[in-house]
Amino acid sequence: MEDPYIWAENLKDERVLKLVEEENKRFREFIGELSDKLFPEVWEYYSMPTLHSGRLTEKGVIAMYKEKDRQLIRWLGGEIIVDSKALEKELHDEVLLQGFTTDKKGKLLAYSFSIGGADEGITRIIDLETGELIEELKPSVWNITFLENGYYFSRFYRHGETPDGVKAPAVRLFWKDKNCEKMVFGEGLGSGYFLGFGKSTDGKWAILTVTFGWNSAEIYVGPIDEPEKWERVYSAEVPVQPIDVIDDTIYLLTKEGRGLGKVIAVKDEEVREIIPEGKFPLEWAVIVNGKILAGRLVHASYRLEVYSLDGEKLDEVTFDLPGSVYPLDTDGKKVLLRYESFTVPYRLYEFDGELKLVEGQEVEGNFNVEEDFAVSKDGTKIHYFLVKGERDEKKAWVFGYGGFNISLTPRFFPQAVPFIKRGGTFAMANLRGGSEYGEEWHRAGMRENKQNVFDDFIAVLSKLKAEGYKVAAWGRSNGGLLVSATLTQRPDVMDAALIGYPVIDMLRFHKLYIGSVWIPEYGNPDDPEDREFLLKYSPYHNVDPKKKYPPTLIYTGLHDDRVHPAHAFKFFMKLKEIGAPVYLRVETKSGHMGASPETRARELTDLLAFVVKTLS
Repeated sequence: MEDPYIWAENLKDERVLKLVEEENKRFREFIGELSDKLFPEVWEYYSMPTLHSGRLTEKGVIAMYKEKDRQLIRWLGGEIIVDSKALEKELHDEVLLQGFTTDKKGKLLAYSFSIGGADEGITRIIDLETGELIEELKPSVWNITFLENGYYFSRFYRHGETPDGVKAPAVRLFWKDKNCEKMVFGEGLGSGYFLGFGKSTDGKWAILTVTFGWNSAEIYVGPIDEPEKWERVYSAEVPVQPIDVIDDTIYLLTKEGRGLGKVIAVKDEEVREIIPEGKFPLEWAVIVNGKILAGRLVHASYRLEVYSLDGEKLDEVTFDLPGSVYPLDTDGKKVLLRYESFTVPYRLYEFDGELKLVEGQEVEGNFNVEEDFAVSKDGTKIHYFLVKGERDEKKAWVFGYGGFNISLTPRFFPQAVPFIKRGGTFAMANLRGGSEYGEEWHRAGMRENKQNVFDDFIAVLSKLKAEGYKVAAWGRSNGGLLVSATLTQRPDVMDAALIGYPVIDMLRFHKLYIGSVWIPEYGNPDDPEDREFLLKYSPYHNVDPKKKYPPTLIYTGLHDDRVHPAHAFKFFMKLKEIGAPVYLRVETKSGHMGASPETRARELTDLLAFVVKTLS
């Protein structure tokens, strides 16, 4: 099968550079001054402080925030410890903070950052009392766990080989103190293995998780300061998360069974089921004050459940708005929880038996979050959220994803708020392929079942159309595949399409960048059986000159090193060739995930401007 636009896969080709320049200009002409008018409003919401992570220490809580154009690590309600802007001045480059950890006493802090949007970064360890830099590690390391006399860390080898001679990429765990640095775990582990490391809340036990890809897990436990005594206590062919070690009993959350999550206890090789699988997925659990606090996903939003260590349900906590809630840290006596919703950038809660709000940010105004269901082609009920303001002008902006076991739970979209305040409705659909209803829900949207995901989205869009809405469909990455496949199959169910950083050419995705790692999810184009079902829906191969397509915006970043921009370029040219009203926006200094705050806010504003203009 000949590919007329294969030259677009070479980003140095003059035709690609000319295309980017010309089409960026044409998009700017189409959008006019609308984007500049909307930018201050999007920037206002984009700039609201958001908390990313927090750690409990004996001296108080340390948290990491994004504020306007900078990131900060600071004592809760107190002094700033690390400021990304100060790092930029020191290093004369853009800096992105990646994360941090502390010791229990609040004396030491380790933080990692990357320069100029690179994946590989630097880790610094500082003395919190004096501010003195104790150590700098390059490239950045993970899993730093402090003890009194040193610390553990894991190093991910991207190049070369590990100390035991295994070719990169591979990961190893090390111990470091003032005398030496030595490898303590991972010998012989090849590519595809990942290590998670931490200690029990009482500080006595090392808990190590070895995963292969996203499919299997082994748990090792032993005395924190004696790596030679760490032993494998549990393994499974599904994801398993360690919870804690209490009185020589190891508590785990496993996805064995129907993939909905259950809590088990392991002691002396005996396994007891504590919290059985329920109707809805159990996503996480921690032990606090002798009770299990768990997060359960019910129709794609979280509720908290409290159990005894024997599995008796003691309490249930729901929130005023459907939201996402995750534990940030626990010391066994209390747990820090981060909550987020469509109009709430974040709330920080503490739980010690009771839930207490510590601080938060909320968008002012009257908003209403509704939930509804559409019925897919095969009769499956598809849940979706609707976020409305004081008036409803029957314009809906619908976000979808449907893949890779990722659940879409309520989160804050800064560019959606100005749309809602103008009478728009923001919607988010929970399609098969995600993990909203467990592993079976994910598998029902994989490989040869991928058409289910498009049918689910069509059902939601059709329902909104039937209710009198003008509809803009939006997705990015795998969600870009969703919208482009829906566009080529049923252009009549949308009035505008927004396709971001997309996967579109389903016969060549595995040949571009890291695309081959998606073969388990999509199928293998080189296998004749897989090729058949991929070709059936591949958006690039199903553009139909007889169909009437709505205004479409395809957007990508020239430096996206995860999803090759050629997917976007090639699909754009196929649509343009048949005279479809299609526009291309290419960010010339952005990757798949990272860009400066203003660059990202400008991109979101352009999406808003496109929706406002095409649905008016």
